[in-house]
Amino acid sequence: MEKLIEKKLLKAEQTFQEWKKVPFEEKQKLIAKAAEIFKSKAENFGKIITDEMHKPISQSISEVEKSALMMNYYAEAENVLKPEKIQSEYSISEIHFVPKGVILGVMPWNFPFWQVLRFATPAILAGNTVVLKHASICFGSGNAIEKVFIEAGFPEGLFQNLEIGHKEVEEVLEHSIIKGVSLTGSGKAGAEVAATAGKNIKKSLLELGGSDAFIVLDDADLGEAAKVGALARLQNCGQTCVAAKRFIVQKNIEFDFLPKFILEYKKYIPADPHLKESKLSGMARPDLADDLEKQYQKALDNGAEVIIPLERISENEFNPGLIRVAEGNPILLDELFGPLGMVMIAEDDKEALKIANDIPFGLSNSVWTSDKDRQHFFIENLESGTVNINRMTSSDPRFPFGGTKSSGYGTELSLHALKEFVTIKTVLGK
Repeated sequence: MEKLIEKKLLKAEQTFQEWKKVPFEEKQKLIAKAAEIFKSKAENFGKIITDEMHKPISQSISEVEKSALMMNYYAEAENVLKPEKIQSEYSISEIHFVPKGVILGVMPWNFPFWQVLRFATPAILAGNTVVLKHASICFGSGNAIEKVFIEAGFPEGLFQNLEIGHKEVEEVLEHSIIKGVSLTGSGKAGAEVAATAGKNIKKSLLELGGSDAFIVLDDADLGEAAKVGALARLQNCGQTCVAAKRFIVQKNIEFDFLPKFILEYKKYIPADPHLKESKLSGMARPDLADDLEKQYQKALDNGAEVIIPLERISENEFNPGLIRVAEGNPILLDELFGPLGMVMIAEDDKEALKIANDIPFGLSNSVWTSDKDRQHFFIENLESGTVNINRMTSSDPRFPFGGTKSSGYGTELSLHALKEFVTIKTVLGK
């Protein structure tokens, strides 16, 4: 291991020994200060995001502002980590929540500020310190975040960006100073990190891929579903784990809904990401665009039908595509991370549910129906960490976020996230 990385890990451990003693309310004041800095400099940080991974600048700025909003939520949150007194026959019977130590974050490029801060904020408020392995194209974002923590008054070593590659992650995670890891990324990366954490008996949290269903039933507001559906698929150029990827449409409204959906879908035209009016731009890297083209061809080779062709217009830009896919197509086992959507047709609610659940993923789903009984049916039976009714998936600091099946495990956001990287200690005495 490089001496610089070793030095940073030692610094993180030294800082942890003092940080864990800082009162919860004092930690919150520093988080509020950091949130204020992120909000006030959102345009500057947004430009970093756009320059690094080509997100439209308006979406980049919104990402930073949303990060500040989330941090303010924690800055004002109830202290759920106070010792809990339990009634019992013992003179002392309490539950304590003890921070684990230095936590490694392995974070992706698609939301380079939000994903990092979503993980780091509750971990830090719980008393841990953090080291970050960011995506290789987002080291600028990682360094900018580290500077904000210092500017806000956090102690040096509390949050450090490690400019390391994929190959160094295992060595860092195996280091005795690291006590846990949170990864947001692909299933392959998640499996590798979880295996290393498991081998070393360390806590892991995984937020992995998704292939979210967007179910449109015959009593839905079709115009609104079409408009929101296009945004749900194409926001951030479709490079979102919780993007709507499979549009499951009830058969008897197919010819009413699809024309509306296609009309909304075609409004997304690639443009310069630095222009505030741009809604769609290129993918983060040319190799990711190559991968999407291969997936598109794989789907067509296995019987998918073209509704709107996926057209590559530059090394990383596409006119968005839409295909009709039947059950059994092997493309349904993949996550489409880019501007390509799939339409599937279901006879009724039961078939829509079967199609929605019949994949390896279980992150978030959206159901469009005005009927309360139908809503309840899907709420109870969809296999996912989140179910949305008549809205697209979007994370909210107040509510837990996480998946099931191959979409990972563990909870981010909400007060529940404060207990992800703590040891729950029972204290009993006569």
